Amino acid sequence: MIARLITSILLIGFCGGSEAAALSIESVRIWAAPENTRVVFDLNGQVEHKVTTLDNPSRMVIDFTNVTLSNTLPKPVAADRFVENIRKSGETGELRVVLDLKKPAQVHSFQLPPNEKYSHRLVVDISAASQEQQVTQAEESVQIASRSIETKIPDTAEPVDPLADDESPARLPNNSSMRDVIIAVDAGHGGDDPGSIGPSGIHEKVIALTIAKKLVAKINKVHGMKAILIREGDYFIKLRDRMEKARQHKADLFVSIHADSFKDSKVIGSSVYVLSQRGASSEHAKRLAARENASDLIGGVTLEDKDNVLASVLLDLSQTASLEASIDVAERVLGGLKKIGNLHKKRVESAAFAVLKSPDIPSVLIETAYISNPSEEKKLRNPVFQDTLTSAILDGLVGYFRLRPPENTIMANNRDQEHVIGRGDTLSGIAERYQVSLRSLRKENGLENDRIRIGQKLRIPASASIVASESTTR
Repeated sequence: MIARLITSILLIGFCGGSEAAALSIESVRIWAAPENTRVVFDLNGQVEHKVTTLDNPSRMVIDFTNVTLSNTLPKPVAADRFVENIRKSGETGELRVVLDLKKPAQVHSFQLPPNEKYSHRLVVDISAASQEQQVTQAEESVQIASRSIETKIPDTAEPVDPLADDESPARLPNNSSMRDVIIAVDAGHGGDDPGSIGPSGIHEKVIALTIAKKLVAKINKVHGMKAILIREGDYFIKLRDRMEKARQHKADLFVSIHADSFKDSKVIGSSVYVLSQRGASSEHAKRLAARENASDLIGGVTLEDKDNVLASVLLDLSQTASLEASIDVAERVLGGLKKIGNLHKKRVESAAFAVLKSPDIPSVLIETAYISNPSEEKKLRNPVFQDTLTSAILDGLVGYFRLRPPENTIMANNRDQEHVIGRGDTLSGIAERYQVSLRSLRKENGLENDRIRIGQKLRIPASASIVASESTTR
């Protein structure tokens, strides 16, 4: 009995030791975004680690305890703004991974438990250094430059401005009092968040980005409208950061693109969502709690010196107006989608999506189709359907902004406008310029054909109908 007990204890100790020694990094993935780089270590268990940042040169060091590396380390892409190279060192059981950085940065790391898609993960986010860090590093650079001058660097050396900021966006002068309507288009998911996965293995993040890019291209062809793409590549952006990016661009509308999924692969159809009242009320409370930082949400009016009742009313007015506009846009987009395929629901739906919770920007979320349905997944991958889909969405957006353009915009200035026919004008060319359908342009002006004459005045209709099939009527 005693011998059997001793044997059991030894076996337990042996297994436990093997498990501890078996911890390993199965793979490393790097996702480069404009504002940050995310490095994901896929692990077979929770690990002990320490992250350290070093200067001169800038680098980040991750020391792992009792961990081995199963695969080779990836190479960062040339466009990565933060990571120059990734390498390893260390003896057996003590692994050190070094990331050579292109510039000083700040680092945030955390571990994630397993889910249905991934095992254990260590996530390291690398972003621009804080202002205080930048000042310190700039002072160090000045000291280094001074010492270099004292050592008589040859005159052929390139002059360097150590305080130069290569991240400041170029600012172009705006000589026009009229501005474009700005639409922020966001492709859902990205990076290590693939979203739903279709029967063929394609990721929702890929479909969403492809459709978002097509929609942006179409919007930018509309006179008086401009689109900005929130996620430009395969990387992840936090939901609230997506909202903030739209706000930084002073967007008049936020459109989030997704592809729905359900356990029943027979479910089909498009859906359009706005923020639910429950989500709106929780966001209202959160914004009120942080009112000293919320002045930009209600037209620059500060809430910091307002009492609770007044601050609450101001936020409520802003969010109510935003939600009403969201519903109007969503209904028009849903109407456009109805013309080209199946709808999952015949009316606009509401849900507490975090990405829709901007109280100052009308926001809609479009589930383009069910990627979990084999037939709809095939359509989502088809460039012809993508073109038809984005034209239907654009139809709803243009229809809304032609009727309710924001003040001081080109579209507001062009409402109910007239066009005087000049030499070389054609009716189809005029329709394309103002992004109205040829049919509506004829109807608005009582034309039975496309014949026009120099000096003739045409009334440009306020609404538009520019689905892809329109081109076949010309």
